[in-house]
Amino acid sequence: MEQKKVFITQEGLTKLKSELEYLLSVRRQEVAGKIKRAREMGGTENNAEYEDAKNDQAFVEGRILMLENITRNAAIIKSPVSPDIVELGNKVLIHTQDGKIEQFTIVGSTEANPAEGKISNESPVGQALLGKKVGDKVEVTTPAGVLDLLIMEVS
Repeated sequence: MEQKKVFITQEGLTKLKSELEYLLSVRRQEVAGKIKRAREMGGTENNAEYEDAKNDQAFVEGRILMLENITRNAAIIKSPVSPDIVELGNKVLIHTQDGKIEQFTIVGSTEANPAEGKISNESPVGQALLGKKVGDKVEVTTPAGVLDLLIMEVS
């Protein structure tokens, strides 16, 4: 079964590969050592330190699998082609219905971080902005209600 492409910037992919390398080369060994020490101290039954170490191991191994999947299926977001049309990778300056000016970068869901102004192409706002151009008014239905946005600039 073909995996879904994961849209990501080169910067984001580099960051995830670095995290994966750290987990494989450092963190995995740290957790193995923690399990060994906990087992030596009191066996495996009713040993809170051992259980904690096994939970750490499960988290690390799960994260490794997830990062391997992302890197294997990564589709690098190329520089946008059309200067005034919103595409994956663009920065979009918008004017909101309550008079605020906000800037978003449209990224893949893996890199989305609204606190940093990075919104997913799969989010309601990201989906609504894609394909639009400077001057377009966009109505977006979100969990918080309907938003009216005006696209002021695309870069």
